Amino acid sequence: MPSRRRFLTGAAAAPVALTSVTACEDGDAAQPAARGRHTVSPAAAAPAGRTASNRLNFVVILADDLGYGEVGVYGQRLMHTPRLDALAAEGLRFTQAYAAAPVCAPSRCSMFTGLHSGHATVRNNPWGPGGQGALTDQDFTFAEALRALGYRTGLIGKWGFGPNAPGQPSHPNSRGFEEFHGYLTHHHAHDYFPAYLWHNGTREEIPDNQGGAQRVYAPDLLSEHALQFVRTHRDEPFLLCLTPTVPHAPSKDPHPGEYADRPWTGPNKRHAAQVTTFDTQVGDVVDELTALGLADRTVVLVTSDNGPHEEAGTDPDLFDGNGPLRGYKRNLYEGGIRVPLIAWSPRHVRSGTTDRPTPLTDLLPTLADLAGAPAPTDVDGLSVAPLLRGSAHPARHDSLYFYRNHAGVTARQDAVDHGRGDRLAEALRRGDLKAVRFAPGRSLRAPDDQWDVELYDLARDPGEEHDLAAARPAQADALVRLMRASWAPVYPRRPFGVTLEVGGGEAEFDVTATLANGSARPWHAARLTLDVPSGWPVHAQGPAGTDRLDPGERLTAHWRVGRPRVSTATTLTCRGTAHHGDDEVGYTATVTLA
Repeated sequence: MPSRRRFLTGAAAAPVALTSVTACEDGDAAQPAARGRHTVSPAAAAPAGRTASNRLNFVVILADDLGYGEVGVYGQRLMHTPRLDALAAEGLRFTQAYAAAPVCAPSRCSMFTGLHSGHATVRNNPWGPGGQGALTDQDFTFAEALRALGYRTGLIGKWGFGPNAPGQPSHPNSRGFEEFHGYLTHHHAHDYFPAYLWHNGTREEIPDNQGGAQRVYAPDLLSEHALQFVRTHRDEPFLLCLTPTVPHAPSKDPHPGEYADRPWTGPNKRHAAQVTTFDTQVGDVVDELTALGLADRTVVLVTSDNGPHEEAGTDPDLFDGNGPLRGYKRNLYEGGIRVPLIAWSPRHVRSGTTDRPTPLTDLLPTLADLAGAPAPTDVDGLSVAPLLRGSAHPARHDSLYFYRNHAGVTARQDAVDHGRGDRLAEALRRGDLKAVRFAPGRSLRAPDDQWDVELYDLARDPGEEHDLAAARPAQADALVRLMRASWAPVYPRRPFGVTLEVGGGEAEFDVTATLANGSARPWHAARLTLDVPSGWPVHAQGPAGTDRLDPGERLTAHWRVGRPRVSTATTLTCRGTAHHGDDEVGYTATVTLA
């Protein structure tokens, strides 16, 4: 996958008249073209004919550091979450849902891309060895899958993948979200009263928070942006991701409400208020969907990126934030990675509970399945759409893999890890057995006999109190072998969507475009179209269409493009379209020519 989809936040050059060109048998084509230097990054294109009448809408709401036990329906008693509890009563509550990692960045990367932390691009938080890394043109998100089908897509809140700048592959506009309001990086997201937030590629100042003032509470602002996104796209199919920073540290909330008079420390009162603020945000979105008549055709998913934190004076033990589980944020024990997950839709999600072990990597194939969009077959997630609809026998994972290589430790987390909190660690669950192992340091290459290995039976011991490794060495060894097989230093992706390459000189250059079907079903009437400025000569070097593109197959087209001697910088765009069942899907690739 040399290049991938990219959404543009705005044109870098002045507007220019474009001509669409397809290749043909005799090598001739209409006139158009482009320019010299290239930054290749494809994006999903919105096909024509978008309607909401026969499409489900999707809302994914992701809390930041909300522990398994911090929601009433999961056992919380001190903090109140009435809206989440009501959603769980009406919808489907997962009792064994898993974040892909015990810290934020790798967890979110895996959720968006469907790849577990042994395959995903981002495997560390910013403070991990070698830094965090960022999403790349090779990453394909569930937003891109739905954009290809014509969905309007928005991310409101914390993104968490740098750099802190627009126009680069890790930006949410480049990874399938056409509308973005919020924080790009982790560091910025720690500020609840920020001096600015990003709106797509524009840094929007918040004057009331400058000069030390703290008048605008970002979660309130983000919530209103989310509601406005729903209102704006009420007549179109949409995907909204609301990712507020609550209840992440520092514990700040100007709405103490019922907790103001509790005999707790200030940070604990504010943490409780943050949890209830998140609950209110979820309720506000559901109320808006209901008021607009959208609830019956919308699926809402609410979850968290890892276990409860203990930072900035917050005491997770006061709230029993991990419930009956062992561990906190940063631990690979259940308390660090098992999270709340609630699915709700009055007509499209059954009510009840499920104990299916369900990692958040399942979101990409699930959303694509529910929408009817093609999705890559090389992801680690499995669709739970049949489970949401009521199937008693949904597909199950053979195993679930987790990885941690994080530089920072906190007191409770390190104590739970018995002083090994800053070591590289892995965990793997297969059936009810789960192994956790700690390296002697930070190297994954350390010999196996230098690792500490523990084994737990989660069916009998969900709190992971009884290590069975010494009593069952063969089973522990088998899970360690699966851990080794689950890690890939580089995970090569199968081609999916459109890629675009440019080569040659200044006056003339060659353009090669490829549409790859990396999904599980054939595509029909596949076609590649090149958009170039009017007046640029283009000669097609062969056909750019096929009646059928089977899974794993590629359609490739070539053009020879001439560039006028005097021209401004511009962008070449190639569109790939095909029929996936009864739907048309579309992807684009762009090359910036300087």
